[in-house]
Amino acid sequence: MKTIKQVIGIDVSKDDFHVCLGTIDESQIFRIVKQSSFPNTEKGFKQLAIWKQKHFIKDVNLWYVMEATGVYYENLAYFLTEANEKITVLLPNKSKHFAKSLDIKTKTDKVDAAMLCRIGLERVLPEWKIPSLLFKHIKALTREYRTLKNEATKIKTRLHAYKHSYSPEKKTIARLKKQLNFIEKQYSEVEKEIKDYINQDPKLKQRIQNITKVKGIGLITAITIIAETNGFASIENAKQLTSYSGLDVVMNQSGKHYGKTRISKKGNRHIRSILYMPAICSMKTNTRLKQFYNQIMTKKQCGKIGVVAVARKLLTLIYTLWKNNTVYDPLLNVKI
Repeated sequence: MKTIKQVIGIDVSKDDFHVCLGTIDESQIFRIVKQSSFPNTEKGFKQLAIWKQKHFIKDVNLWYVMEATGVYYENLAYFLTEANEKITVLLPNKSKHFAKSLDIKTKTDKVDAAMLCRIGLERVLPEWKIPSLLFKHIKALTREYRTLKNEATKIKTRLHAYKHSYSPEKKTIARLKKQLNFIEKQYSEVEKEIKDYINQDPKLKQRIQNITKVKGIGLITAITIIAETNGFASIENAKQLTSYSGLDVVMNQSGKHYGKTRISKKGNRHIRSILYMPAICSMKTNTRLKQFYNQIMTKKQCGKIGVVAVARKLLTLIYTLWKNNTVYDPLLNVKI
């Protein structure tokens, strides 16, 4: 039988990565051709390229499939893309569910590489694109900003508790204030760096200004969502965006059983967390979103459900304004 596709599955860890080259033929028979491992260094990447040349079938479509494991996959992904190789980077939950469908009980690097190879052979997967260098820098800064903000909130909570306790230790309060001042100075510096990057690109700056004219959406909210999605580069529609952010609704119903409806939370947590406070603010300042929230509350008694629904509306609105490069006009009868 003629081989119609070949895939190299790659399981990446901090120090090394395991690879599995497999093929599938016209009768859909899956075969493992060769397995190996290499150090997760530039030297290892070059060794992989030599290994591939020895074992792959020429004139047959070749893909690389790997998981987004922290930051350890990035160097190899960039190396392969710059070598004009076709590569797919999967979210870990997708490969996990595929492994369950194969009833794989053993978990080793070698087994995981073979599983990633098989999912690439059996399914049509999207090609990974190198993120914009500008968005890559901004994404790192927005994540740092959120981390510092969260740390500042924790210290403020501790400081408030110490101040209102009986006979508080003055030196402890002084140290907490010093920590808070240091962190506040840091996130102010990070915010300035983010603005500097935005100012470098006039088109990006204009689009951000269009989005931030929506009441409740600030600069950090807008640029975080844009950076996390690489300027919506791989997003084709709003439904795909809500799924990517984990704000898609999951039903739980079978026969006479009606379980709790919830959001999947299987997506980008940074987008979900950055939208929570803007959603609460928008319910108070945006008339149309306030009406939408009230409609939800006539059917549901849980306020959090309404907040999540508004957050999803805001996400769709940001995507629409970015895609069309327009300013939101609340007076127009535009679906949001």
